[in-house]
Amino acid sequence: MKRLESQEDYLEKILQIYQAKGNVHAIDIAREMSFSKPSVSIAMNKLKSLGYIKINDKGDITLTPTGLEIANKTLEKHILLTNLLIHLGVDEETAKEDACRMEHDISDKTWAAIKKHADKYGSR
Repeated sequence: MKRLESQEDYLEKILQIYQAKGNVHAIDIAREMSFSKPSVSIAMNKLKSLGYIKINDKGDITLTPTGLEIANKTLEKHILLTNLLIHLGVDEETAKEDACRMEHDISDKTWAAIKKHADKYGSR
């Protein structure tokens, strides 16, 4: 079953917030993603039921090893695709938006080729 794009976006955002702040709460995600707190709460419950996150009694959200793996892969794709598009002459804002869409739909075969190209030609 293919993970939903929104699940990957949430996991990626949790990782980014954690890297910036050291802890993550639903309100942080709501602010960063411009979503309502109830929408984020529903999404967090879904991610928790899938085993991608844990939420403690204080509301701290942490990624499980599986959630962290997905978040890292999604973030890596986002960064590399953004940099590649900028290198091709796309403005930064458009590159970030396009990379966000591309990171979810790119095949493993194409992703491997892009990574190989970036490693060879220094597009990372």
